Amino acid sequence: MACPSDHANRFGSLIPGRVHAARRGVQAAPRSALALAGRQGREEGMRRRLLLGSADLLLARGAAAQGAAGAWAPDRPVRLLVGFAAGGSSDVTARLVAQAMSERLGQPVLVENRPGAAGNIAAEAVARAAPDGHTLLFGVSSTLAANRWLYRTLPFDTLRDFAPLSQVSVIPNLIVVNPQLPVRSIPELIAYAKANPGRLNYGSAGAGTSLHMASASFAARAGLEMVHVPYRGGAPAATDLIAGKIQMIASPMVEVVGAVQAGQLRALAVTTARRSPLLPEVPTVAETLPGFEIPLWNGILAPAATPPAAVARLSAEIGAALRTEELRRRLLEQGSEPAPSTPEQFADFIRAEIPRWAEIVRLSGATAD
Repeated sequence: MACPSDHANRFGSLIPGRVHAARRGVQAAPRSALALAGRQGREEGMRRRLLLGSADLLLARGAAAQGAAGAWAPDRPVRLLVGFAAGGSSDVTARLVAQAMSERLGQPVLVENRPGAAGNIAAEAVARAAPDGHTLLFGVSSTLAANRWLYRTLPFDTLRDFAPLSQVSVIPNLIVVNPQLPVRSIPELIAYAKANPGRLNYGSAGAGTSLHMASASFAARAGLEMVHVPYRGGAPAATDLIAGKIQMIASPMVEVVGAVQAGQLRALAVTTARRSPLLPEVPTVAETLPGFEIPLWNGILAPAATPPAAVARLSAEIGAALRTEELRRRLLEQGSEPAPSTPEQFADFIRAEIPRWAEIVRLSGATAD
């Protein structure tokens, strides 16, 4: 860019008196001191206008650059922490979403399993992570809403320590039993458990998980005495159920629907208010115990101080991925209902769920400490 003095010299060469003199091939006549002072004043004004114009241009370019930087993008792989073992419903769903997010963000989204304490270990790790958009939590209803009522102390606060990005899906629990158990319906299960108090073992993904809550609530509502066997994830619980080491679980449909379809497990009921389109022949628990409803849900969150630009971009890409035909189809095939939302909608949803799960915990009588 030319400096202001260069501009002034070019403008100075266009002063009319000099142009006319140059055309006549003669030297311009001397001017009075007053005329010279006027000319110098005009040239100084031109210099100032040029300087101001250059400054305005630099400011405009700076603002444009700042706006471009506001379109946040990850500059390295993004970690998506899951609080449960590989192969469970949270892990399976998180990996489907992570793959779709990777394609849209231009960086790998890597699922990292941190099982234990009903998801609290993974949640604490994300709450304490750098809030730069590169560490996210795949959170579930038990971790985000039920655990505050199950544990005396938690290493995080759901409403204070996270920036919700988007809900992902709603999932029905499926009450399943080993086929060797001589029951084929919820009424038959209730009758058998009452005739054999303390002899039925039910598994869960860990003390305080939504699987625990669903089974404990069912037992409390039906007046049953059953033994809780906690695992470090839903997948190992389902494996032991197939092997006959335990007799029942209330599991997210994605974890057991294949075994049900293969005849390895027997489905008795779903815990949602309506029957599942994937297994329409399976009744709801509410058809036997009116009003019984414990749906599961999940979503993705970032650490609390994550920049708004990162929150907006990540939320938009999660929502766009969940609206693609391919991801919707894969989630529906496992019994999950896609439920994309804005950060504000997801935050409001979590606030409403926390007191609802307080009542579920109270009715179940479950504790985790």
